[in-house]
Amino acid sequence: MMAQPKASHFIDGVYVDDTAGAVIEVIYPATGAVIARLHEATAAVIEQALASAARAQAAWAATRPVERARILRRAADLIRLRNPELARLETLDTGKPIQETLVADWPSGADALEYFAGLAPSVGGETIPLGRDFAYTIREALGVCVGIGAWNYPSQIACWKSAPALALGNAMVFKPSEVTPLGALKLAEIFIEAGLPAGLFNVVQGRGAVGSTLVSDARVAKVSLTGSVSTGRKVYALAAQGVRHVTMELGGKSPILVFDDASVEDAVGAAMLGNFYSAGQVCSNGTRVFVQKGIKAKFLKRLAERTAAIRLGDPLDEATQMGPLVSGAQLAKVLGYIETAKAEGATLICGGGQAGVEGAFVLPTVFADVTDAMTIAREEVFGPVMAVLDFDSEDEAVARANATEFGLAAGVFTADITRAHRVIGALQAGTCWINAYNLTPVEMPFGGSKLSGVGRENGHAAVEHYSQLKSVYVGMGPVDAPY
Repeated sequence: MMAQPKASHFIDGVYVDDTAGAVIEVIYPATGAVIARLHEATAAVIEQALASAARAQAAWAATRPVERARILRRAADLIRLRNPELARLETLDTGKPIQETLVADWPSGADALEYFAGLAPSVGGETIPLGRDFAYTIREALGVCVGIGAWNYPSQIACWKSAPALALGNAMVFKPSEVTPLGALKLAEIFIEAGLPAGLFNVVQGRGAVGSTLVSDARVAKVSLTGSVSTGRKVYALAAQGVRHVTMELGGKSPILVFDDASVEDAVGAAMLGNFYSAGQVCSNGTRVFVQKGIKAKFLKRLAERTAAIRLGDPLDEATQMGPLVSGAQLAKVLGYIETAKAEGATLICGGGQAGVEGAFVLPTVFADVTDAMTIAREEVFGPVMAVLDFDSEDEAVARANATEFGLAAGVFTADITRAHRVIGALQAGTCWINAYNLTPVEMPFGGSKLSGVGRENGHAAVEHYSQLKSVYVGMGPVDAPY
């Protein structure tokens, strides 16, 4: 039990457990070892979390924004101070290489806390002149928010959701994925140490039933989910019963369009980042790589050469560049997609199977000659499997890129900046890149369209999703009534 926390849940400023809840075993994906054992939240634990959040929220909303900001900034500083130990925990929880978790996971969470700390004191309303009378608006907190996290970036997601929620005066009850439950508990600890009043950030563990109970509670004003489309549909339906505010980021099947005037080296590098980083377990990954036929052979040659140099291995070794998938179940799913691609006639360029006999490792895999009808061109694999498709014209590439029910992200590589903006304007995706891919600074809104979700995380846009406007009309003269 090398990562056993003090207890399963964190509620009202302290660790809480109830052993009557179903057991949740935390598995280290590199070896299959059980590294922690937690318990699912019982009805009593859920009630304790929601009650403490509701009790603490009103006073927090009445706190000066600059005072809220100071606490979030202290939390960001503590995260950066403890990043090495937090990164190690994240690696144990997810299997991601520590080379990644040291720079991408908790650090991006600290960036979010710092950004929204800076933003909070500047959020205000407006004055509207109406002649003799006038009106003004006030931006108010929503109340109790529920955050539901995913297993691929568990601690980053906890920060991305809690930072705007807390900065704007809300409380949050956060449910991590049962696959990766550890990081959110550390975040709750850090918040208390930074001075956050008890009850404002509570962590409860559990599977889907726990999430459904949270989302359905009458005290909840807002739900923010990162997860699959199937989960999103269920949560959206439950939230709709209470007409609750909702933000959802539900994954995608995103395209990268590489035109024949692009830098092949840059495009190959971006395609690898967009398919192999975090072993391919990134929602915005560009898993459909459309390459113009004139550079297809050169692109595939460099892609195969560079992919062969990726170092798989022990995630706790800083030289390791790619670790295992998060679980045995995810391993079986990804291997199934690889076999289906082979059966459907895609050309295997490299990889194509499991790496080693211990742990959930998959070789970084590239398929070429993929057609739009193939399964790996239509469904989200969520593993290190790249599909390369070729095209002739710009119009063709755009039409095929848009022929999907998803719309999270898209990328374009070209030396023609006019074409770059034209193509981005035509692509149906919420988050796009030109001559770059998968860079998500906290200053930039992140989210999708179509089945990839609703709402936005990060940037000033998040203010709209964690607060609401109150309009006030001020009469400055006698009431003019016809009665």
